[in-house]
Amino acid sequence: MKKTKTTPDKLLTETELELMTILWKLGEGSVGDVIENLPKERDLAYTSVSTILRILEQKEVLKTRKEGRGHIYIPAIKKSDYEAKTVRHVVDKVFDGTPVALVRQLLDTMKIDQSELDELKKIIAQSEGKR
Repeated sequence: MKKTKTTPDKLLTETELELMTILWKLGEGSVGDVIENLPKERDLAYTSVSTILRILEQKEVLKTRKEGRGHIYIPAIKKSDYEAKTVRHVVDKVFDGTPVALVRQLLDTMKIDQSELDELKKIIAQSEGKR
């Protein structure tokens, strides 16, 4: 029995992630749907989008369903699972396995307003309650 893929073995390329983000928002879509949802200034040819979506299918990140003469692409992994894998990768590879270093850098480099800080404090308090 084939094991279901929860996240890809490697991180996605920037363009793969761009197309996956569109499909996560849409839930599913054709090559045309993906192109329609690209930013106006983003000029990707139909054949390029089609090729990248087929590569994502080979990586088991997308599933397909035949519809008419084309295919409908459906995310095979949840966005939250990919986000978690990416954060683990960044913590391990960039911050030497130290999550606190990531959070410190985030707080130092991003403009975080008071409401976001309050939300972070709530998340930390909830996390402490789970221990």
